Amino acid sequence: MESNNCSDQKTDVNETHPFRPFIPTGAKLLMCGTFPPQPRRWSMNFYYPNYINDMWRIFGIIFHENKDYFVDTENKTFHLNELKECLTKLGIALSDTGRTVVRTTGNASDKDLDIREHIDLSALLSEIPECVSLATTGEKAASVIAKITDTDIPKVGEYVEIALTDSIGVERRLTHWRMPSSSRAYPMPLDKKASLYAKMFKSLDIHYPIEQE
Repeated sequence: MESNNCSDQKTDVNETHPFRPFIPTGAKLLMCGTFPPQPRRWSMNFYYPNYINDMWRIFGIIFHENKDYFVDTENKTFHLNELKECLTKLGIALSDTGRTVVRTTGNASDKDLDIREHIDLSALLSEIPECVSLATTGEKAASVIAKITDTDIPKVGEYVEIALTDSIGVERRLTHWRMPSSSRAYPMPLDKKASLYAKMFKSLDIHYPIEQE
């Protein structure tokens, strides 16, 4: 998961991913970043925890026409219960592509993460039997999935088809969408990022159930 380019403390030790995958029942999309920033940058114990990361503002724009819908401005965090409820209703699972990493510099960006162990994608997909698509939220995450599946890295806002056998022996065919990073360091306006994510969600028919509209 990409974070901002502010300075972080260099470490020479392995960091293990702090969060379990978030897997709502019936999820059909798995979104994967790279790895969380260091804990001192978290505003909550969940994916995309940095208050200045715009992922949950993107969701607010797309699903509520309000970039601050999930933002707790007073406390500089996010409304976590509402986020989990949203993801559950939409059928979106979350994980990251790095399981164990080393931070190679004092920079918090993905390019300075040395991934020592990547996600076990086959095992994870076996826990998400209805998943038909993967979305990577940044270039490094996209390159990890491309390496695991021996496929090309998609262009930003586009997808490639991938195939692999999950850990229970089921052959899976999915689409791999490469989405823009939600980090403010990524040089794309928020509205443009939201439009690309909205395009993906529309293609996958991901929306709130009719009774919630």
